[in-house]
Amino acid sequence: METPSDFQLQAMAEDVGVRLRAARQMLVTAESCTGGWIAKIVTDIAGSSDWFDCGLVAYSYEAKQALLSVSPYTLETHGAVSRETVIEMVSGALVHSGASVAVAVTGIAGPGGGTSDKPVGTVWVAWKRRGGYPQARLFHFEGDREAVRRQTVAAALAGLAELAA
Repeated sequence: METPSDFQLQAMAEDVGVRLRAARQMLVTAESCTGGWIAKIVTDIAGSSDWFDCGLVAYSYEAKQALLSVSPYTLETHGAVSRETVIEMVSGALVHSGASVAVAVTGIAGPGGGTSDKPVGTVWVAWKRRGGYPQARLFHFEGDREAVRRQTVAAALAGLAELAA
């Protein structure tokens, strides 16, 4: 994936907003490696309060447990960057909010922190509708910390556009 510009991210967020507003849906974000960037790009849009409920940034294991109800067992067994963790994050975001649609992201943006099993650029993104089943996808992004984070925001927004269609 090419690293998106600010303009491209803004356009993607606006598209998500139009779709969510039309469907009368509210969004919650659960973010780790993006540090609130998805919530930021969404709230840059005037009128986003019509379709954005809240954003939860849970960087540490403790925050993931307290804010998103991620199980200590899941974190110990699979790690923060895993399918299991991102699914618990997206589900927990819906439990702890009034939203009807959620996105969650967790990954290794770098420059350090990568391993042979989970190199820098490894990112999990999950989406879920209230009452539905979560969808999770693994990405392997290229580039520096900024590029990995930008690509993560774009992937999250692209999945939200599909979910809200």
